[in-house]
Amino acid sequence: MEKKFNVTGTCIPRKHYMVDTTEKINKIIKLIDNEEYFIINRPRQYGKTTTLFLLNNKLKQSQEYLPIKISFEGIGDLVFENESRFSKGFMRLLERTVEFEDVELANFISLNMEKTESLDDLSYFMTKFIKKANRKVILMIDEVDKSSNNQLFLSFLGMLRNKYLLRNEGLDCTFYSVILAGVHDVKSLKIQIRSEEEHKYNSPWNIASDFDVDMSFSTEEIGTMLEEYAGCNNLIMDIPKLSDRIHFFTSGYPFLVSRICKTLDEKIYHDNKKNWSIEDIDKAVKLIISEVNTLFESIVKNLENNEELYDLVKRLLINGEIILFNALDSLINLGLTYGIFKQGISGIEISNKIFEEIIYNYMLSKSRTTYKDMSKYNFKDKFITNEGGLCIEKILLKFQQFIKEQYSHIDAAFIEREGRLLFLAFIKPIINGVGFDFKEVQISEEKRLDIVITYNNFKYIIELKVWRGEKYHRKGVAQLSDYLDIHGMNKGFLLIFNFNENKEYKKEVIIENNKEIFTVHV
Repeated sequence: MEKKFNVTGTCIPRKHYMVDTTEKINKIIKLIDNEEYFIINRPRQYGKTTTLFLLNNKLKQSQEYLPIKISFEGIGDLVFENESRFSKGFMRLLERTVEFEDVELANFISLNMEKTESLDDLSYFMTKFIKKANRKVILMIDEVDKSSNNQLFLSFLGMLRNKYLLRNEGLDCTFYSVILAGVHDVKSLKIQIRSEEEHKYNSPWNIASDFDVDMSFSTEEIGTMLEEYAGCNNLIMDIPKLSDRIHFFTSGYPFLVSRICKTLDEKIYHDNKKNWSIEDIDKAVKLIISEVNTLFESIVKNLENNEELYDLVKRLLINGEIILFNALDSLINLGLTYGIFKQGISGIEISNKIFEEIIYNYMLSKSRTTYKDMSKYNFKDKFITNEGGLCIEKILLKFQQFIKEQYSHIDAAFIEREGRLLFLAFIKPIINGVGFDFKEVQISEEKRLDIVITYNNFKYIIELKVWRGEKYHRKGVAQLSDYLDIHGMNKGFLLIFNFNENKEYKKEVIIENNKEIFTVHV
């Protein structure tokens, strides 16, 4: 069987090219050895199910453990009607899982099933089951989100919690370790109990230890999958360089890493296996950004379902605001849960470049009907140089003309609110299909938003900022000069939004520390 890259369901080592996650699995086993109960709560398609599969296989290699991996997904809603149905349903899942490893233990579960009518009966059965197994029984429950809005499931977690506490006091026998996996952290579930208006916070799982294992893939870990691929196909590739580029776009988000690799293997190269290039990784990313998949749909849906979260993302991504990271902030925590945010050096950031493009493109598409006659100004061919690069000067001056002719002074409030998004919408058709425009928020009093454009083999930096006076302007120019120096560039571009009534639409060239900064005021 020829291996392939997998982006759906569980990754199987004999069938799929996979990142070597041995170090992560070993860290999880250390938690198990410490008798911890914990939650693997990570965003969608973050490798949770594959991790449980690999963990289960690793634990099976030792006679010391009896791992039991189950999921409530696909068993229907009837099991949650009452305690009797739930208890029997849970035991049936145990039986079906255990019979592959221990028929005698499976029969023991079956014999006890009919007389188990309540959670209290189930608790007593668990005690007998653990004694009968005479091993360290590890319970893993995947997809707990499917049941987490159900009071009966929370009561079940509360029962496990109580047995855990009694076990520690030497008064009960229970699972050696329990692992729950899902998107949400069930330590602090918010569920509907009585009516649509009345809600209650429950903490049925406050015994859970912190799960600090980094589930994202590092550059080195991505390299292990590329090495396997290269070895199987007799290729000689610059693994570190390629891994670094994939990590640049994905920040190690497991689905996105595999998606890039799968796109390269099956769409860029087809059946013609050859060494990968950085340019082809970029092509793969462009294809992925243009596709529709369940992960991208989920990101958009989560933004659409929460107006406050949408506004926060827009302030961060489009307006260039610095928003301090605080995981206790419910809105920020929600963004982390959905995989939209990550903790950056200066505050929260969009979790990876691909999500940034997906969200940015979606926000542009929502706003396109608001913008007047833009297509008359940003026709792509006007801005391409003979060398295949971009003439940024022409782009900025054309944008200035567009604002001056299409938005009068009565639109000043709109421009102040939407100016950055307006410019991003203006340049998008120009670079679309060839380049990227990455947004980099910079710390300053002027809420700088730097746009780093890569187009073919060319790179450009455009800073967007609001005019706050000459003092801040000079400081901003110096900061842009330093930023250019970091990127090893001698020329940059500055677009200033000036909302003073007596503003002047002008252009100028500023020389700062031997850096040339072409500046346009709108």
